[in-house]
Amino acid sequence: MRSLLLLMLSLAARAQDPFEIHVYEYEPMMRGEYSLEAHLNLVDGKAVHLTMEPTFGLSQNFAVGFMFLSGRDPGAWPQFGGWRVLPHFYAPESWHLPFRLGFVAEFSFQKELFEENTRRAELRPILDREFEHWQIVFNPVFERALHGPGVAHGWNFEPAVLLRWKRKGFSPSLEYYGEIESVNVAPRGQPSVHQLFAGGDWQVTSGFLINMGMGFDLGPRGPGPVLKSRFEWHWGGNTH
Repeated sequence: MRSLLLLMLSLAARAQDPFEIHVYEYEPMMRGEYSLEAHLNLVDGKAVHLTMEPTFGLSQNFAVGFMFLSGRDPGAWPQFGGWRVLPHFYAPESWHLPFRLGFVAEFSFQKELFEENTRRAELRPILDREFEHWQIVFNPVFERALHGPGVAHGWNFEPAVLLRWKRKGFSPSLEYYGEIESVNVAPRGQPSVHQLFAGGDWQVTSGFLINMGMGFDLGPRGPGPVLKSRFEWHWGGNTH
């Protein structure tokens, strides 16, 4: 019963990853710079997901990250949920594009207890544009299962958008996460999930940031209320 509950919660929350609810921004790292993110999310008041994500800068335009996943349901001990590897690529700002451009691939290896599709691949472009008081980021994500029943559904489209009001100390934000299933396999475009998160970022120090947000379904499908948090540390080189 406990395994079934965790599986149902993880499947219901596919509009946003229950382990990492995050719109990726343009954040290149220099060689020798590294960061650690801790994601702690509460789904529908029941399941808790914790992810530790170290990332290492290898050159001005390339970094590599890893995720270590764990989760628990009420009355149970936390369990290891799997791991992921994430190569990061960033276009130099010297290209003078109309937006800052990046790309993150993600290869996921999860336990069946948390995800029926135990192998997944995700392609995440990053389009980041900043103005004097505002920042908007768009991740047009394409994701598919590589092992499990979801393989038959082909590629899913999972757009994510961040709108931030840039302020000193605390910057309020809205985040949108969606999922449209089977964009390349008939029947296409069904079903879909949409969620909106309200929250913001506290820049505690130049190298430490806290993000928190509350998410709600925008339609009949979805995981219900989700409380998300992210704690982010940067070391070496220039902090973001």
